[in-house]
Amino acid sequence: MENAVQEIVAKQVLTVAKAVEDKLDEEIHALDRLDLDDLEVLRERRLQQMKKMAEKRNRWISLGHGEYSEIQAEKDFFSVVKASDRVVCHFYRENWPCKVMDKHLSMLAKQHIETRFVKINAEKAPYLAEKLRIVVLPTLALIKNAKVDNYLVGFDELGGTDEFSTEELEERLAKADVIIFEGESSKILSKSKAQSKKSVRQSSNPDSSDSE
Repeated sequence: MENAVQEIVAKQVLTVAKAVEDKLDEEIHALDRLDLDDLEVLRERRLQQMKKMAEKRNRWISLGHGEYSEIQAEKDFFSVVKASDRVVCHFYRENWPCKVMDKHLSMLAKQHIETRFVKINAEKAPYLAEKLRIVVLPTLALIKNAKVDNYLVGFDELGGTDEFSTEELEERLAKADVIIFEGESSKILSKSKAQSKKSVRQSSNPDSSDSE
């Protein structure tokens, strides 16, 4: 019986290997059929794609992408959200839950340069807080094309605790399409997962969110 099972498994492995080999042969033959003109067209297309991406990155950096910064004046909020296609704005106050959110957002800002990550003190932005109905802190306003498209309120969607991982927050932002997520896009997470899961907490404060 055992020999029969091993024989079946061996045949399945050979079948998969053959399929992979056939696929590689097909790709090699396709490359062989390309002439110099075809290769030059592909090369030029690739160069143009790289150039456009470099221009995008330079523009994002000039707008403050890649860093987690604070909006000091309430009126500056509007110019920030109009300048970038994707913005994550953290409405915070000086408390532990908001500091936890700060830690994760500062990490994601460096990883997801396509999105602007900012924060604003809700107590110093009463007009915005009222207009956007910000009540529980921390709240993330997820903004696309200058419009608030979604909210992440407190930690309820992140397990209801401040011990959520950066990946969990990243996946939530990706679901809202406010960041571009490529599965294992967070290079930082291989190092930070254990740390952030272990706890970003160095305080005895048990509250995971705070109501104004």
